[in-house]
This record gives sequence, structure tokens and C-alpha cells, in this order.
Amino acid sequence: MTDTDTESKVEAAEAAALELANVSDADRRAALEAIATAIDDHREDVIAVNDRDVEAGEELLEAGEYTQALVDRLKLDDAKMDSIVEMVESVADQADPLGKTLQARHLDDDLDLYRVAVPIGVIGTVFESRPDALVQIAALALKSGNAVILKGGSEASHSNRELFEIIREAAQDVEAIPEGWVQLIEAREAVDTVLGMDEHIDLLMPRGSSEFVSYVQDNTQIPVLGHTEGVCHVFVDSEADLDEAVEVAYDAKVQYTAVCNAIETLLVHEDVAEAFLPTMADRYAEADVELRGDERTREILEEFDVREATEEDWRTEYGDLILSIKVVDSLVDAIDHVNTNGSKHTESILTEDDETARKFMTGVDAASVFHNASTRFSDGYRYGLGAEVGISTGKIHARGPVGLEGLTTYKYYLEGDGHLVASYAGEDALPFSHEDFDGEW
Repeated sequence: MTDTDTESKVEAAEAAALELANVSDADRRAALEAIATAIDDHREDVIAVNDRDVEAGEELLEAGEYTQALVDRLKLDDAKMDSIVEMVESVADQADPLGKTLQARHLDDDLDLYRVAVPIGVIGTVFESRPDALVQIAALALKSGNAVILKGGSEASHSNRELFEIIREAAQDVEAIPEGWVQLIEAREAVDTVLGMDEHIDLLMPRGSSEFVSYVQDNTQIPVLGHTEGVCHVFVDSEADLDEAVEVAYDAKVQYTAVCNAIETLLVHEDVAEAFLPTMADRYAEADVELRGDERTREILEEFDVREATEEDWRTEYGDLILSIKVVDSLVDAIDHVNTNGSKHTESILTEDDETARKFMTGVDAASVFHNASTRFSDGYRYGLGAEVGISTGKIHARGPVGLEGLTTYKYYLEGDGHLVASYAGEDALPFSHEDFDGEW
């Protein structure tokens, strides 16, 4: 793909975005329903091409170039296809995020100001490995009235191409949906072309390593909503229900280990470490989790094969069946460890003491903080957002799982009756009322 090809696709998306912003929710919903049906009807084709990606991935895994976690994220089967179809249907059924009056204010008689939700415009996304991410992003973009540029990783190229064509063709069955609203770019060098198109793209959402996200941020003037790694923690407090803690900490690591909301470090209060850790280690052993621990952890688990944890371990997203464990002296130490080593993604405290939980939840700097729950709940679908385009570990303009509302902005509409600014200036200036009211534009 040449620079000209990439530029043409971005410009086509920009033109489509202006039309899509004014397409009714009924038509956007109909297009999403058509997409869900088409994906369901073509599931065998999708799985067949996905097998090619997985086969190539397994060869690179054997060669030491890919991780098992990456290959796991590549795989599509009937169960995964069911969840993809269900996700698209869920997005279709979500309330329309557009046209909502977010605020209505009287400035004066017959002079009313409205702040109304609108699409962002053109969204560029770069993601890796998971073909279902392409469908999530496209579905959310369509529902929120945004055109979208999709750049997946080469490891899923066959799957991405097949899913893109299904989505593109199905949406065309709804006359109101403008052609060109969804674009797929595949060449690695196309990313740099996209980064330079700040006059045409309104938001970039890279999903990948922190190094890649930093590269994107350093090489573009387009606003970037970064989704980097998930170095997530569970802290088992001295007042935790230890039986419950074993199950939650197991779920947080093992239920699906190759995702960004799985924990990478388990923190345990020293008062319960000796009672808790052997039972927890036995449970992890059932799933072949490799443990790495600090000195106190290894002393308590001397009968287990626990490697010495390094400083690098505390900051590593394994995305695999590897877990670091640290014994801490206090709640303060746990908070300090999380804020020093975490990625501001998702953290959880297990305790029966509500005051301790509140101190942890307000003291930790993360997009999502849980009490007595697995970090795996940090997900757009589980939050009731329908799906997510990613999890933002930044603070502007969206944070945590980014669903439909995170893909909107707003504009102001002012309704007057021949009003002049001159009337509100000078010695006899009229006053503004500035009174909020319940009303829709």
C-alpha cells in the first residue's frame, strides 16, 4: 500500500464521517443488525481463514518469535464467534449516544444555549492480535456515528481482512450508511502516513505495548487516547475473607490470562501471608502458574518452586501463566507499590473492612478500582457499555473501558430571536440569567 492509497482511504473516511453524523439511530441500528447476521452466516469462512493466521502464529511460537498469549488471542472458534455476534447485537441495542442534550441553559428571554452530544468524526485505531477487536471497534464506531480507520497486526491479517469485508458489505445493505465509513489499512508503513494526517483524523486509539503507544504520541499532532499494558494487582488485606480471596485471586489470574485486566502481581498483608499463601500456591499449581516472589514469599512457600522476583517483575505485564507475589507490611505499602509499579489500569483490594477498602480505592491511581471482586470485571461489555474500543489508562478525555460515550464529544447550539451582544454591554447592559433548565434541543 502506497502513501497515496492510505491518504485516499483516510480522506474517504473523513467525507463519510460528515454524512454518518446525521444518519438516524434506526439506520445505524439496522446496519449493525445486518453486520451481526452476516458474521453469523459467514462464521465458517471466518474460522477457516483464522486457522491460517493461527497456524502461522504457532510456527512463530515454536521459533520463539511469538508468545503463547499472542497466539491464544488470535484464535477464533464457534464460542468466540457467538460472543462476537452477541457483542454486535448488544451494541445495536444500546441507547443512541448522539443528540442527547447534556445541558440546557437560559441566557436570557428567548436566548437558550444547549450542549448536545455529537460524534468525534474520524477515529484511527491500531491494535494487535485479537481479530474480535476489529469487530468491536467497528461496531462502536458505527453506533456512535464515527468513521473509523482500522489497522490490525500482520499476525491476524487474514482474519481481519475477512471480517472487514463482511462488515463493509453488510453495512452497505442499509442505504443511509455512507460508503467509506470503515477503512482497513494493512501495511506497517501506513501507520506513519496516518500519524501525519492530523487535518483529517480526529482521534487515535493505539492498543499495544507502552513503547508503541509512546511512539504514536511522539510522532503525531492528533489527540491520542492511549491503551498500554495492564500491570494489575490484587491486594489481600489483613481483614480479607481468605477463602474468598483464594477464589478471586485465582479468577483474576487464570480465568483468561492473556488479557490486560488479568493480574500480574499479588500483594499480601504480612498478617495473613502465612495462612493465605500456601493455600493460594496450591490453587495456582492446579493451573501451572509460575510463581515469582520476594524474600518473605519464598520463605513462606519454601516447599514450592518460587523464583526470586526482580525489580523488573513488579513492572511486567506477562500476559501468561506467570505471577509475582509480594508480602507487604501495611495498606500504605500496598498503595505505594501499586502507584509506583502499576499501569493505572485496574486494581482490587480484598477485605471485609469497608474503611480500609475506601482508603485503598481512593488512594490508588487507576482507571478502575474494585473491592472484593476480580480485576477481570474491567471490561466494556461487563460494565454494560455493549463493548469497548479499548481501556484508556490516561485521564483525558475518557478513562477506563471506552464505549459509546467515550467516542462522542459535544457542540453548543444557541437559539435566539435577533439577540445582539451590544444589548449586554455598556451602561444600560441587560443582565444574563444563566439559569439551567430541563429541556431538549
